Amino acid sequence: MKTIRSLLLALVSASLLMAWPAHAQKQVPVSRAEMALSFAPTVKKAAPAVVNVYALKRSTQRPNNPFMDEEFFRRFFGGPQGTMPMERVQRSLGSGVIVHESGLVITNHHVIQGANEIRIALGDRREFEAEVVLLDPRSDLAVLRIQSTKERFAPIEIADSDQVEVGDLVLAIGDPFGVGQTVTQGIVSATARTRVGITDFQFFIQTDAAINPGNSGGALVDVNGRLVGINTAIFSRSGGSHGIGFAIPTNMVRVVIASALAGNKVVQRPYFGARTQAVTAEVAESLNLKRPAGALIASIIPDSPAAKAGLRAGDVVLAVDDVGVDDPIALQYRYALKSIGSTAKLTVERNGRQIQVNIRLEAAPERAADEIEISARSPFNGARVSNFTAEIANRLRADPATAEGVVVVNIADGSSAQRIGLRPGDIILEVNGAKIENTGDLDRAAQQPAREWRFVISRGGQRRNVVIRG
Repeated sequence: MKTIRSLLLALVSASLLMAWPAHAQKQVPVSRAEMALSFAPTVKKAAPAVVNVYALKRSTQRPNNPFMDEEFFRRFFGGPQGTMPMERVQRSLGSGVIVHESGLVITNHHVIQGANEIRIALGDRREFEAEVVLLDPRSDLAVLRIQSTKERFAPIEIADSDQVEVGDLVLAIGDPFGVGQTVTQGIVSATARTRVGITDFQFFIQTDAAINPGNSGGALVDVNGRLVGINTAIFSRSGGSHGIGFAIPTNMVRVVIASALAGNKVVQRPYFGARTQAVTAEVAESLNLKRPAGALIASIIPDSPAAKAGLRAGDVVLAVDDVGVDDPIALQYRYALKSIGSTAKLTVERNGRQIQVNIRLEAAPERAADEIEISARSPFNGARVSNFTAEIANRLRADPATAEGVVVVNIADGSSAQRIGLRPGDIILEVNGAKIENTGDLDRAAQQPAREWRFVISRGGQRRNVVIRG
């Protein structure tokens, strides 16, 4: 009996195997029951558009040996070669995504920052040189173009990141640790993460798909193989993946790509013209709001778009074009996605009732650089400074409309400015109690004789008070 049963089972199994196609087409899993199927079709669709980005940074430096500056020591310890500058090469590896058939590649700004040479490696192992088309430090995105080829590339399909929901299945594709293209799978853990501190527009997709060093600039795709985000950072205490990764939403990516295709070197974003703050539980209670959400307008900049639209201090912005905003960062993100020259509708809570306000989307007023070198006898002697222009503000990740002070762009060797430790990128805000709003203000302040100099600078986003006596 047992033998007959075994024979029947064998016959049934053989018939099933014969009926199953040898090359059955795989499908994207769309239900729990189909989880036993494969993501291979998704990978085959998206992976060819994901590339490796190799960035080389070359710099020269003199040997760190003060004795080699003396002829006597050069003769007896190494001769003339002792003072020859040495070349230092730094290599960084990241990922990128082809987003246009002409060979445009989107990646993270931090992957190629300061690079002298950039190469792109395709999935089929071909390598090409690449040029920088546009840098956008404020979003940590950069656009590259593959050079030396007339080939048309297959770009990835880009999805609407606003349609991404918590719990959606996603795949992360990149080149972690330089081991080769790798795919990891997970879910969307959260959307609209605003307290990550990576870019100016903190509005990230969080995922538990494993993201490791080298994945930066790679693709986060949905189950249909469409790009939903650019992998940019991980939360880790060891450098490895702990299941908390962040991706820049594609709706921000689209803005940067559009600027690059338009031939712009800087992404121009609309200027709001108001300073905002978070709505705390106490503020919500005092304003009789239903919940502590939105962006509270603290002050209005005169003659700005916000002022022209009739917004007032004390207003709470709840939505932009009917998309809710929970805090000032979300407002900044939603506003930055809009096109200059159009109009946005703001939902505003004012005096206990909701109103609709139309605001014209304008570029920030451009300021002349008025670049000068400070020559007066002062701690700033030898510092070359500039007003905030759109380009400088973009490089320093500052809002050109609200940025204050003047920027140090160069320091003369052996100057007073160098001796006191000023650096390019420092922002001078105040000198001896006088507010510095432009380069002329600093020039006049430097010409005033003083036994003691007190000034305020901003470096890396941190304010510093400096006192120089003598």
